[in-house]
Amino acid sequence: VVVKMIPDNRLPPRHLHAVRTGKTFAIIKWESPYDSPDQDMLYAVAVKDLVRKTDKIYKVKSRNSTVEYTIKKLEPGGKYHVIVQLGNMSKESSMKINTVPLSAPDALKIITENDHILLFWKSLALKESNFNESRGYEIHMFDSLMNITAYLGNTTENFFKVSNLKMGHNYSFSVQARCLYGGQMCGEPATLLYDELGTGKDPSAAKSGQATDVAAIVVPVLFLLLVTLGVGFVVLYMRHRRLQSSFTAFANSHYSSRLGSAIFSSGDDLGDEDDEAPMITGFSDDVPMVIA
Repeated sequence: VVVKMIPDNRLPPRHLHAVRTGKTFAIIKWESPYDSPDQDMLYAVAVKDLVRKTDKIYKVKSRNSTVEYTIKKLEPGGKYHVIVQLGNMSKESSMKINTVPLSAPDALKIITENDHILLFWKSLALKESNFNESRGYEIHMFDSLMNITAYLGNTTENFFKVSNLKMGHNYSFSVQARCLYGGQMCGEPATLLYDELGTGKDPSAAKSGQATDVAAIVVPVLFLLLVTLGVGFVVLYMRHRRLQSSFTAFANSHYSSRLGSAIFSSGDDLGDEDDEAPMITGFSDDVPMVIA
């Protein structure tokens, strides 16, 4: 049995759904109100911005049973209501879509000062072409001991100063692209734990604190090793010079046939003025003694 639908332009489009959603676009797809249209069908695609409270209408003409359309110029993190119907204002099909929010800032780290801390991060404009620095960032803080979240403020810079932290409290800081229109259309947050207070250590930023601690240990150790190696080389060099001098003195020793004995120079008295003077070792029996 073959069943064919009777063409009826009052029916709504079928199976409306989102194929893909990005930061600034959404691809939607639907099927015609009945199978195998024999003529071009004009559709009206209405896009309602639920955050800004604005509407846009696009016209799409197609004879295909399946229609795919890309809605452009959307905003990251936005909320939209999409309505598709035939151009003669027949019954409609609708759906809601949310665009992808802006990414979280990269390289969030904490630097501890005497009475405050500084939050640093990379500019979001480096990887998000849809982000303008004039929009700025907003910073939130979560106190795990009090179980409360506080809004600290916003800035257009890539750093933020936080003061008046309490001893013994653990904090979590988050930085994200500033929310628009009543706390909506926000960016993804970058979060970092800070619990240095009360412990005397800095495990807060595993990304920054650990690197600093390792550097503080490795650099002095390397310096001491270099100094030790330098002193060792100097000692070995001096010892080598002394042994070489002693050997030279020994090699230069000579035997005196006139005196009948060997004369050795110890090396300690090298360089003295009377090195040329012969050493008196005694008198031989065959040498006459003359007494004046």
